[in-house]
Amino acid sequence: MKIVILDIATLGEDIVLDPIRQLGDTIEYGTTAPEEIAVRVRDAEVVIVNKLKLNESNLSEAKNLKLICVTATGYDNIDTDYCRKRGIALCNVPGYSTDSVAQLTLSVGLCLVNRLTSYREYVHSGAYSESGVANRLTPVYHELSSLTWGIVGGGAIGSRVAELASALGSRILVCRRQRESRYEQVDLEELCRRSDVISLHVPLSNTTRGMIGEKELSLMKPHTILINMARGAVTDEAAVARALEEGHLGGLGVDVYSKEPFDADHPFCRLFHRDNVCLTPHMAWGSSEARARCVKIIADNIAAFYEEKIFNRIV
Repeated sequence: MKIVILDIATLGEDIVLDPIRQLGDTIEYGTTAPEEIAVRVRDAEVVIVNKLKLNESNLSEAKNLKLICVTATGYDNIDTDYCRKRGIALCNVPGYSTDSVAQLTLSVGLCLVNRLTSYREYVHSGAYSESGVANRLTPVYHELSSLTWGIVGGGAIGSRVAELASALGSRILVCRRQRESRYEQVDLEELCRRSDVISLHVPLSNTTRGMIGEKELSLMKPHTILINMARGAVTDEAAVARALEEGHLGGLGVDVYSKEPFDADHPFCRLFHRDNVCLTPHMAWGSSEARARCVKIIADNIAAFYEEKIFNRIV
C-alpha cells in the first residue's frame, strides 16, 4: 500500500506517525503547494490531507487512488461529488478534538470577559509599578455567572462548551437543528439579541456560509463577545471587523479564517492593536492529546477500509 501525506506540517512537529507508517509505504511531505498535488498523488492508493483542496483538477491522474483521509472532522476542502463519481472513498475523524476546541473556546471567552490582555499589558509595561496604587479595576469585567452564553451548533463541541460555560454559572442558549432538552433552544436572531457571549461551532455549508453578517451583528448588544471556532466563512469577516471598530461589538475571538493564513489586507489586520480582540492561528483543535487521537483514528480508518468495513466513511 502506498500512502501519501501531503501536509504533515499541519499536524505539528512533535506528532508520532507510527500507527500510519506501519500500514504501508509512506511518503510524507511537510507542505504541498496546490500546483504540486497532482504529481505527488499520482501513484498513491491512500492520500492523507488536512487543509489542501482535492478535486478533479488534481486527482484525475491518480488512477490508483482508493481512499482519501482527512485529518479533521470537517471535509469541505474535498470535492465529495467527484470522489463519489470516481469511487474514491473519503473518511474523516469525528470527535477527536472536542475537548481541545472546547477548552480554547472557554479560554478565549474568559480572556475577553476578564479583559486579561489589558491587565497583563498594564503590569508588563511597567505602568502598574509606576502607579503607586496597589490594584487596578479598569476596564470593568464581569463574572460569567452574570452572563448569557449563546452557542450556535449542536455537535459534540457545542455541547461540550455548553457544559463548561454552564458549570461556570452562565445561562445557556443554543441554536441548533436537533431538539434540545438540557438548555433553552432559540433561533439565531433571538440568540443574537439575548447573548452576552456567542460562540460558533457549525460546519461550513451552503446553509451556514455567512450566517453571521451585518443583520445578525446589528441585533447583538454593544458589549457582546463573538467567538468563531467553526470556519472563517461562516461569518462576514469584513462586517465583523467593522462592527468591532464602530463599537457595535464588545469583543472578538477567532481561530479560523476564510483564507488561512490570511493576507496583510485582511480586515482583521486592522484589529491587531485592540485589547478586546484575541486572534489565534487555527490551533484550537490541536492539543497534543487531540493530535495523537487523530493519527490513531486515521490509521484505524485505513485499516478498516482495507478490511472492507465501514468506519468514519463520508463517501
